[in-house]
Amino acid sequence: MADPSSYRPKPGQIPDSPGVYKFRDEHRRVIYVGKAKSLRQRLANYFQDLASLHPRTRTMVTTAASVEWTVVSTEVEALQLEYSWIKEFDPRFNVKYRDDKSYPYLAVTLNEEFPRVQVMRGAKKKGVRYFGPYGHAWAIRETVDLMLRVFPVRTCSAGVLRNHQQKGRPCLLGYIGKCSAPCVGRVTPEEHRELAEEFCDFMAGRTGTYIRRLEKQMTAAAEEMEYEKAARLRDDIGALKRALEKNAVVLADATDADLIAVAEDELEAAVQIFHVRGGRVRGQRGWVTDKVEAVDTAGLVEHALQQLYGEEKGDAVPKEVLVPALPEDTGAVSQWLSERRGSNVSLRIPQRGDKKDLMETVQRNAQQALALHKTKRASDLTTRSRALEEIAEALGLDSAPLRIECFDISHLQGEDVVASMVVFEDGLARKSEYRRFQIKGFEGQDDVRSMHEVISRRFKRYLAEKDRTGEWIGEDAPEDAPEDDRKRKRFAYPPQLVVVDGGQPQVAAAQRALDELGIDDVAVCGLAKRLEEVWLPHDDDPVVLPRSSEGLYLLQRVRDTAHDFAIRYQRSKRTKRIRISPLDAVPGLGETRKQALIKHFGSVKRLKQATIEQICEVPGMGRKTAESVVVALARAAPAAPAVNTATGEIIEENDGGSTT
Repeated sequence: MADPSSYRPKPGQIPDSPGVYKFRDEHRRVIYVGKAKSLRQRLANYFQDLASLHPRTRTMVTTAASVEWTVVSTEVEALQLEYSWIKEFDPRFNVKYRDDKSYPYLAVTLNEEFPRVQVMRGAKKKGVRYFGPYGHAWAIRETVDLMLRVFPVRTCSAGVLRNHQQKGRPCLLGYIGKCSAPCVGRVTPEEHRELAEEFCDFMAGRTGTYIRRLEKQMTAAAEEMEYEKAARLRDDIGALKRALEKNAVVLADATDADLIAVAEDELEAAVQIFHVRGGRVRGQRGWVTDKVEAVDTAGLVEHALQQLYGEEKGDAVPKEVLVPALPEDTGAVSQWLSERRGSNVSLRIPQRGDKKDLMETVQRNAQQALALHKTKRASDLTTRSRALEEIAEALGLDSAPLRIECFDISHLQGEDVVASMVVFEDGLARKSEYRRFQIKGFEGQDDVRSMHEVISRRFKRYLAEKDRTGEWIGEDAPEDAPEDDRKRKRFAYPPQLVVVDGGQPQVAAAQRALDELGIDDVAVCGLAKRLEEVWLPHDDDPVVLPRSSEGLYLLQRVRDTAHDFAIRYQRSKRTKRIRISPLDAVPGLGETRKQALIKHFGSVKRLKQATIEQICEVPGMGRKTAESVVVALARAAPAAPAVNTATGEIIEENDGGSTT
């Protein structure tokens, strides 16, 4: 635990101007990012007597080892830079909202020649118009099915579109009038794009214009006694009205607003957002977060606004944002939102009327979401903490291992030897930090040597990162040490515990690798599959955890994850190796002619026995290429015999194929 006074800036060193600051831990990892109107006043609050600090703030400043800052011109710039750094560094002590699901959107791909209407999830793409998010994908499909009567926009994939363009006839939707069939030229690209834009206008809330226009057309058709056309228009109007009925009217027509409500307790908070467009609720979403920093409702709202609109521009930012509490820098946040929209955005607390009533509904949803989240997560949080404490106690560690790395070796009969590294932080998998290795130091099967090589390579990279960033053990880093703190590098952070899949020999190999590198602050253990025993270096007897132990369950989950990750990598390498053919070395021989050769001769073995004249008989094969094929097959080394692992018999290839 660090003493904040050891890295406190000197008096007068901190500027009295707006800016953004970063706290870093002893490994140079950014653990907290904040902004301030006055850096001097804000940072002074962190270096008070520890007893007077909020417990979460006290934990942060004692975890940190340094603080640095960047001066900006305005509070809006500070807000933008804070959001960028939080997104880039993912600091552990900043509030980060977690989506409880991947929400589906109704998307219109206006970036294509023939725009397509479809359901999309995940990151938003440039040139695509999004509506939502929706609670369920089926709700989108029902809405689209109703609207295709009036706006018959393409819904098929690119492959289906190309297929029908080649066939010259439309799909079923084209025949029943739910697609304008641009694939066969029933409409021009310009006419189809106009349909897509009208679809977007209707979804954006401009509904009255289209319904009134259709009603006029229906009346005119009836007066001219075109009753079939009038009936079709009547059905179109009914379809649009049914689509509108799926979104209840909650505010006055043409109201575009987002309503944000927060429910919180001492440890966690839940945020609910209702998206109102054209007076109707068009989408709803929810987030949850652990309150890892000392933050009030206004701070939670500000973080939610950053996450909600940080990547949005234009109409995706509404004219009005209603919140339960205004952020501390209301003017700066409002200006930031207005810049992202391109016009003025009103940020306020609803005081009366329909908007206040709707905000109460959103608040009830937030409270229910927090209650549901605590029901699902409370036991999980408690269990993970207990598991880490049990591991620390069983292995004799000074503290709970917050970062665990597990290594496993995988191969098939000594070939394609690979290794995996998986990372668990706070008892949860951190997939972005998984790594995989190819064994390069030797050939053949030797799990112990492989484990030694992998551990050595992983921690050599860690030591190299320490040297590169100027972090030396036992001495101060020189002023001119190279530093690239804009990106977190691979292998830059050491674990508190290394777990190896195996018993005493593998554990001894891992410990020997650490000893050779002079690393003495990382614990090592192994988990043997046979009896699920935990082995420690230099101990002749294993540690046996109770079968009901949460610590054992966590170690098993870490070990099994590493095992699965290694097997997947080993299988992918084996598949690539098997797919390699001697014909790949023939210049100018494409996949089509390779398949023609194998189809003509039946097998590579028969092809090897063929003469140049016989190869020339294959359609598309010239003499020069045939000579290259003969040379390539002659140079190719004979393949090792395959073995039936069930019977132990050698599988030999003959003229008819493979038999035993």
